[in-house]
Amino acid sequence: MSDKDISQAVISRLPRYFRYLGDLKERGVERISSQELSDIMKVTASQIRQDFNNFGGFGQQGYGYNVNYLYDEIGKILGLDKTHSLVIIGAGHLGQAIAGYTNFTRRGFVFKGAFDKNPALFGTRIRDVEVRPVDEVVDFIRQNNIEIAVLTIPKEQAVPMSQKLIDSGIKAIWNFAHVDLDVPDNIQVENVHLSDSLMKLSYNIDRYEKTLKS
Repeated sequence: MSDKDISQAVISRLPRYFRYLGDLKERGVERISSQELSDIMKVTASQIRQDFNNFGGFGQQGYGYNVNYLYDEIGKILGLDKTHSLVIIGAGHLGQAIAGYTNFTRRGFVFKGAFDKNPALFGTRIRDVEVRPVDEVVDFIRQNNIEIAVLTIPKEQAVPMSQKLIDSGIKAIWNFAHVDLDVPDNIQVENVHLSDSLMKLSYNIDRYEKTLKS
């Protein structure tokens, strides 16, 4: 099966498999069955097997899955066996928090630059990376072969900035601005709307409270 035939639903579950397998690996678990993984992740064993079969299966009948092998293989599928350079555009509180999350580095995402339009931030440092004027971002991306741009800027700035990033040769945008970006097919975009997650949480709280009253 080619990558283009694999559903986004399957792809969206891969990071979760990787995270749980990483926890199992740290605990010294050497092998696990689909049913045991199902009990931990609250995904059906059938769904797990179907997901893994998209990539060759990984398991052995009567043995289950080798945790270290499966962890490594899913990491390769996710591209985590390579390093990816990134810059953050918007060095405010959210941008600084993302840059300061060292677990990204462990996964191969290397923080190379931070940019902002606020002169008060120029020259300040985030994890030893100097904050530069945002007008320098295009040249920086081209000169340093940056693959990923992280946008933590207001939505009215995000659309024109995305066009500059496309012109600079960026490969992917991790977008925290409160707008969905419309970009060419060759540019990968992950739109992250924090308010959407909070509203979903609000809905689930409300639904749970209603079930208690019914």
